[in-house]
Amino acid sequence: MKQHYLRPDGLPPTNGYSHAVAHDGRMVVVSGQVPLDEAGNLVGASNAEQQTAQVFRNITSALAAAGVGLDDVVKLTVYLTDRADLDAFRRARDRYIDPVRPPASSLVLVAGLINPDFRVEIDAFAAV
Repeated sequence: MKQHYLRPDGLPPTNGYSHAVAHDGRMVVVSGQVPLDEAGNLVGASNAEQQTAQVFRNITSALAAAGVGLDDVVKLTVYLTDRADLDAFRRARDRYIDPVRPPASSLVLVAGLINPDFRVEIDAFAAV
């Protein structure tokens, strides 16, 4: 069972995440996913929204391999290389994440990722 605490008393408004999520059961951890397709090709060369969408497709595939889905995600950690990509990230994220039961999230601005063409990397924790 999962309980989402979108905005507990005393905490600020959220934008696409829950302040806390409680769960019972099995945990599935997905390594940081990057904007590469199944052939290893970069998707969305300089387009953060396209890169984010590819990352969520990769997360979806990794979760499916473990028998779970995006609705089971309780925590995301997002790494962006450019703060200007925040709106593009949110547009893509909002196509994949349920706005009524969003996971807890952290967003970190980083100087770079392993490949300088990557604009975003995301890891996930799911609970079932």
